[in-house]
Formats: sequence, structure tokens, C-alpha cells
Amino acid sequence: MSRLHDMGGRFGDGRVDAEPADAPVFAEEWHARALAVTLAAGSLGLWTLDASRHSRERLLPADYAVFSYYEKWISALCNMLVEHDVISRAELESAMVDSEPSPLQARRLAPDKVAKVLSSGGPTERESSEKVRFSIGDAVRAGCGQNRNVNGGHSRLPSYAAGKKGRIVQCYGAHVFPDANAHGQGEAPEPLYCVAFRADVLWAHAENPNDEVMLDLWQSYLDPM
Repeated sequence: MSRLHDMGGRFGDGRVDAEPADAPVFAEEWHARALAVTLAAGSLGLWTLDASRHSRERLLPADYAVFSYYEKWISALCNMLVEHDVISRAELESAMVDSEPSPLQARRLAPDKVAKVLSSGGPTERESSEKVRFSIGDAVRAGCGQNRNVNGGHSRLPSYAAGKKGRIVQCYGAHVFPDANAHGQGEAPEPLYCVAFRADVLWAHAENPNDEVMLDLWQSYLDPM
């Protein structure tokens, strides 16, 4: 994860104000459209969910720091559409597209199929020949927090847990590995675990040392103690 995408436990970035419980789902009308067009574009099958997440991480830090949530979404989507030759940069800047029908038209997510597709979700559990290394109760240590195969690549291990000791509290089976799937390296499924970290292990001054943070972490993120 990039510095701005991985802010858990960092100092100096200011207060985080929680939204009121009765806040609307979408603060502005275009937020709903940004979500809808991102999901519609994803249905074309040109990139994975993990690649989509990584595209937001790759936004320029100066932009990421000031963009709202859905500005990040729509900006990252624009980058992916250009990178995958769905539209050109000129078309994006002019808001005009070629009049010829796109060969991707047949893949579009039709309005009458949206509810069914969204309700079915996208299960990530897979068969895997990789041996399960850990059991419930095992003590483990989280790794470095960096993608081991792609320099600066996508990872789901937050930096505040890197190098920290935790214990296995649940085994989920094998799931798609984001570090590979975000970079066109295939799903590379491996065992996924829920790991509990004590607050006083993660934070220098824990508000309550008996609190625990639960993180879902892939097997290659973990080392035995």
C-alpha cells in the first residue's frame, strides 16, 4: 500500500471526524453515479477488484491527499480506462467518444441484471494445493508489509502490523491473493487467516491494552514464532 493509502496508526495527519449515524449514503448525487460507473466498468472484465484498489493507491499523493472518497474512485477509474485502451485521453478530456460501437458493448452490465450481480457478490474462496501452515491458537509474526514480487505493489498487510506478534483465531481456507491478482499474475490462492494483535503490541500508548485488532492476513504475510 502507498503511504497515503496506509495511514493506520500514523501521527501528524490530523483528526478523523466520524460521520453522523444518520448521514446519507451519498452526500451528493454524483457520488452514486461514480459508484455505478465504476461497477459497470468493472463488469467489462478488463481488470480485477484488486487491480482497481491498486489504481487508487497509484493516484498522485498530492491529489490523493485532497480528493474526496468518490473523487479518488472516479479518478482511478479514468486512469484504468485509458490504460486499458477503453477510451483515449483525448476522448476523456473532450468528453466526446468515437461514434463507432465499442467491441466491449456485448460485455456491458445491463440494467436489469445489476441487482442480481450485486446481490451474488464475488466469492474469493478457491481450491489450492498450498499446505496450511497454521492452526487456531498459533503464535505468528507479520512480515514486512511490502509486496514481495512487485516493488511498490499492492498488499493488504497494513504497515502498523508489520513485524508484530499475533495469534491465529480463525482459518478461512484458501482465497485469491491480492498481491498477485492486482498485477496480472493470476489469482495465486493461498490460505487466509484472522489474526488477533493486542493493542499494546501495535501501539506505543494503547488506550486499552486489553483491546485487540483483528486482521485478515494471507499465509505468505506470516512467519511462525
